[in-house]
Amino acid sequence: MKKLVFASAMALAGMSLVSVPALRAQGSSDQITIQNPAEFNAYQQASTQTDPNAKAQALEQFLQTYPQSVVKKTVLDQLIDVYQQTNQPDKALSACNRLLQVDPNNMKAIFLSVFLDVSACKKAVDPKTGNLTDEQPCDNAAALAQKGLTASKPEGMADADWSKMTGATYPTFDSAVALDDVLAKKDYAAAVDEYTKELMLYPAEATKSGAALGDTLNLAEALTKPSDKKDLVKAVWFYARAWNFAPPTYRSQIEDKLDYWYKRYHGTLDGPDAIKSQIDAIKTQAAASLFPPASFTIKPAPTPKEIVDNVIATTPDLTKLNLEDKEFVLANGSTDAQAKLWAVLKGQLTPVPGIVISDQATALKISVTTTREVKPKDYVVKLTTPADCDKVPPPPTELHVKDAQAYILANGVKADTDAMGDALTEVPAHIRKIVIDPAITTVNVAVTQDAKDNKTADFIVNLKDPASCKDAPEPDQELKLQPALELDGTYDSYTAIPASAGKEATAQIVLSGGFLQQEQKAAPVHRKPSPAHRTAH
Repeated sequence: MKKLVFASAMALAGMSLVSVPALRAQGSSDQITIQNPAEFNAYQQASTQTDPNAKAQALEQFLQTYPQSVVKKTVLDQLIDVYQQTNQPDKALSACNRLLQVDPNNMKAIFLSVFLDVSACKKAVDPKTGNLTDEQPCDNAAALAQKGLTASKPEGMADADWSKMTGATYPTFDSAVALDDVLAKKDYAAAVDEYTKELMLYPAEATKSGAALGDTLNLAEALTKPSDKKDLVKAVWFYARAWNFAPPTYRSQIEDKLDYWYKRYHGTLDGPDAIKSQIDAIKTQAAASLFPPASFTIKPAPTPKEIVDNVIATTPDLTKLNLEDKEFVLANGSTDAQAKLWAVLKGQLTPVPGIVISDQATALKISVTTTREVKPKDYVVKLTTPADCDKVPPPPTELHVKDAQAYILANGVKADTDAMGDALTEVPAHIRKIVIDPAITTVNVAVTQDAKDNKTADFIVNLKDPASCKDAPEPDQELKLQPALELDGTYDSYTAIPASAGKEATAQIVLSGGFLQQEQKAAPVHRKPSPAHRTAH
């Protein structure tokens, strides 16, 4: 399942993002009088420049010359506009910060600072992981946004103008706080509240594009994250809403998420056609309303226990279940269901197709040929330090008898080497050769998809006889059925592992008497010679 990190949703918002609202300079309408003629002339000359770059330079020079001017706030306000006009966000942010030093509640400076810090916050998201490389701009944006949300109406500003200003700024402030909750704080419950509050501020039509549409998708994402506000039913609705109005390049990603979370909540027992019809109906509903009606519900999937009970009741021959289904029953079924299945599995031989997780060398297969006996004598010695087959110290060649004896004593468990008796104490001259093969005794296999995804073994096959490393499968190798390499074993025991935080219930199944059936190579084709070849001499 391809992940859609919050960065993708932000990109969706950015495609149609409107420019910063044109916010007028705050303050009293009373005319400000500059008493110093030189200062007045410098201000007039700077503020009336028609070239934006020249105006910015002149305004900055004015502030250097008259740092305590009575029109300082007005000059900084003009600088903000000029730097926006010339697309210089860093300088615009600097002008905002300077304006906030002299006018801490200036809504225009707060808004633009939030806007620019949010942009920097989004750029700090690693596109591969969705994690932040720098939390500071996100935190800065959230802190200033909170300040903007609690700022009082400036003295002298009409109520209608204040209402218009807050209507233009509050959605962006809520969005910035939510973004910081998601990316920096990982507080998804708070993010759900902020995104919800933000979206309620928009007119219905405005939620079909731009920042509101991007945050509709972000709200869906936040509703799927672990928190006390996690709600997959609402998440499905907001994914469907976002899908309806997203540009074509984003629709497939959103639909993947919509399908995944719908099936995660509802299950897949209805079949693909029915599920598609159900999702299409939700898309139609969500197109007409940003928020789901109180009556909107999705039927939840049956519980694992309910699924197991249905399987047990409707399967005439439980041995015909595939390995994944058998593991699911043993992991999730009631005690009675587990016992009923295990009664027909215990002692039965089965192939174990899956992915090899590990099969370390745990023993040495040893063959000793002496001068007094015709047939070699075989031994199995446990390794003191099991290791991957390619990490076991290579044994000496079979004719280096003294070295072979030393190798066995150095690497084998003492009880097993003692049991070899004369083979390790005999004078080398009385031994023709010693053949040593590192060998495996257990193969750990991932059979279910969850086990494969998590790279953990849910089937453990203990071999009847050690298998030489040169014949053993390698980690990550796929085991299949003959004529491919096949692993077989007999059901011996199992352990049900209950579900835990973030992990579903599983079962670890142990098989005994295991053996490998090597891949069967196709026999070469022998063609009969043509009549011409048979008669030509």
